[in-house]
Amino acid sequence: MDHAVEQAAEHAASGIELWQVLALLAAGVIAVPIFKRAGLGSVLGYLAAGLAIGPFGLRLIADPESILHVSELGVVLFLFIVGLEMEPSRLWNLRKQIFGLGILQVGICGALLTGVGVLLGLSPAVAFVAGMGFVLTSTAIVMQILTERGDLASPAGQKIVSILLLEDLAIVPLLAVVALLAPQSAGEAVSTPVWISILIAVGCIAALNLIGRWVLNPMFRFLADARAREVMTAAALLVVLGAALLFQFGGLSMAMGAFLAGVLLSTSTFRHQLEADVEPFRGILLGLFFLAVGMSLDLNVVWANWQTIAIMVAAYMVVKGGAIFILARLLKSKVADALERALLMAQGGEFAFVLFTTAAASGLITGEQQDMFSATVIISMVLTPLTMLALRAIPAPQQSMEGVEEPEGLSGDVLIIGFGRFGQIVSQGLLAKGHKISTIDTDTDMIRAAATFGMKVYYGDGTRLDILRAAGIENADMVVIAIDKKDQATHIAELIRDEFPLVKVMARAYDRGHAIELVKAGVEYQIREMLDSALSLSAEALRVLGSTDEEVAELIEGVRERDRQRFAAQIVGGIQAGRDLLLSNAEEQARESGAVEGKSEPVMLDKPPEKPTEGAAV
Repeated sequence: MDHAVEQAAEHAASGIELWQVLALLAAGVIAVPIFKRAGLGSVLGYLAAGLAIGPFGLRLIADPESILHVSELGVVLFLFIVGLEMEPSRLWNLRKQIFGLGILQVGICGALLTGVGVLLGLSPAVAFVAGMGFVLTSTAIVMQILTERGDLASPAGQKIVSILLLEDLAIVPLLAVVALLAPQSAGEAVSTPVWISILIAVGCIAALNLIGRWVLNPMFRFLADARAREVMTAAALLVVLGAALLFQFGGLSMAMGAFLAGVLLSTSTFRHQLEADVEPFRGILLGLFFLAVGMSLDLNVVWANWQTIAIMVAAYMVVKGGAIFILARLLKSKVADALERALLMAQGGEFAFVLFTTAAASGLITGEQQDMFSATVIISMVLTPLTMLALRAIPAPQQSMEGVEEPEGLSGDVLIIGFGRFGQIVSQGLLAKGHKISTIDTDTDMIRAAATFGMKVYYGDGTRLDILRAAGIENADMVVIAIDKKDQATHIAELIRDEFPLVKVMARAYDRGHAIELVKAGVEYQIREMLDSALSLSAEALRVLGSTDEEVAELIEGVRERDRQRFAAQIVGGIQAGRDLLLSNAEEQARESGAVEGKSEPVMLDKPPEKPTEGAAV
């Protein structure tokens, strides 16, 4: 056995890649199913497998660094797929979380961890490098865990994604700070001024934006007309790797470049095709990345400095996790969400290796310190799946599936997604006319309550394509989206538009901005959930205050018409368009104070919009 191991190590060291490929594939194929069956997750399986075959295990792989560099493309492809799900409007809506919550968390955690390093005996500059490196959470591990749990699109998941994006951006100024803190002799070797580096980075971002706006969609349209599937796959990889290379040239994160490329293509009609083409490569390379991280754990360094590393791991994870939890609670997050974010982001990440390498090359930290800090980060990455497993062990209320059925082969001509108060009322008119409806929802308590009133509702998540098929969408003439979650409703509308374009879609909108999103997602008709009830109350208030029925009808119709025209203007010009159509009391109060004279009237168009369907939204 020892002879075989030594022979394998010699092959690996001599550069025979077949041994490396076989060892990596075998390790992943064996370890990951075992760990997933044990409920430990695929990430921990990959990490353990990498440790087993690496230079400090069976020694089948002699140079994990070379594999780590290649496997980083898995993180790049992962961020591209995340970007495909993040349209520019959604990214803009997250700006406060990215630049507000993200900067707040990075700043607070960085200051606290730097203080911990000083208390552990490090000099301020070295403590800053160690602390800020640990602040940069592992995007790959967090994204993988969120994806496996289906939490990536949840509000709590979106906050975590926003912070990760800010941390990816933070690597650029951190590298600049390391260059400034470096000893004078090392600092003199840096010939490029910081302002030129920033200018190059901004230029790369602008270049990618221009290419995304004017080149990518026409290119994919041309390739699609050629009907060569393998060319589309090659083009998808070309875009991802090209964006990553462009950002690397600008001194930015390759993963950030791929993410922005995905965002620019998120509104493309080829989005689902691109995701399908990239996904197989993403899965393999991301697994390879976790294997390489496991192989990179230097057990000799850990053994020689185990007490110091153990203290650093415990102190950094506790302080960082505690700071994240307190910050989340101060910003009104639920206890469960705050605890999950704290445990999930209490680790260091892959960008710490970049920071530590740069600091060591500039003479700011020693080689031994680099090895210790890297081991601290890797151990924290290994511990994260275990801490999440411990979190799952905490009992949480689970939905009982008793008396609940999942859809299979339904055949109604109308499919209603969501059977809360809104969906129940929608169903009554359709049933009165004799339409056959199929209904799905994810609230098991509501499903059982509906059964007591003679309504058959099936358990199913409308955001999943397989559930839509099982619920009979291919036989339906119409789908009614009646759920109250904005992101999910928009996602369902886009999914139906892309996969079942002949099916008519009507949807419940949360607010005016959501109504605009639904119109752009292709729904036939949408209505904000408070529109008719609010107008009915307004009409009754007018009657109580003395208006005749004719006056009430005329006034309410005027409100509806102005709203239709304003909504049509907002679809084209954004949420601030059509403000002249909105009645306001500000002018009246200004007249009372003597600031203005006279009374203005809302500007009405001579001709109403040709398509009044959006006018139902308020």
